[in-house]
Amino acid sequence: FLFVIGMTIYAIFIFKFYRFIARKDIFELNLKQYNRARHPLLEKLFALILYIIEYILLFPVLTFFWFGTLAALLTFMSPEPVIEHVVLISISVVAVIRITAYYNEELSKDLAKMLPFALLGVFIVDMSYFSFSASYEVLKTMPSFINLLIYYLVFVIFLEFVLRILYLIANTPNEKREQYNPQYKKI
Repeated sequence: FLFVIGMTIYAIFIFKFYRFIARKDIFELNLKQYNRARHPLLEKLFALILYIIEYILLFPVLTFFWFGTLAALLTFMSPEPVIEHVVLISISVVAVIRITAYYNEELSKDLAKMLPFALLGVFIVDMSYFSFSASYEVLKTMPSFINLLIYYLVFVIFLEFVLRILYLIANTPNEKREQYNPQYKKI
């Protein structure tokens, strides 16, 4: 019974987790609704400030959560975890998921769920493969790698900004065409 409950909780968590991380537009906060400026210049300034709040303050917190979740899963599901490898793989998976979210959200969803569900499959096939006590000891050493963690997190945050800017630049001409010609459809 506990095995079934544990697998169910894990599957539901991963289902929610991968659907969230794999979206191109992560935030559905709609902070624009709080922009009450009447002057066009002030309106754009407030829009920029609200955008920065979303992507400078909130995105790093979410990135750290995704990264931490994947690092913990990899650590607990590895027979002999090496913290440098776990951290590199975790941040790489987060980065690849974010890149593919801008290309195709379905691909991003598939990638986001692949590793966690593969780890569940390995756990089901061979539970003796994992050493939870060794994994816990490795996780306790994670704070000593704070510089590496910060470096990787800054990388993913910078990557998200670059992707967001490239996406905005690439889609601006299409939005203008749609605005002036409602018959226009993106291919």
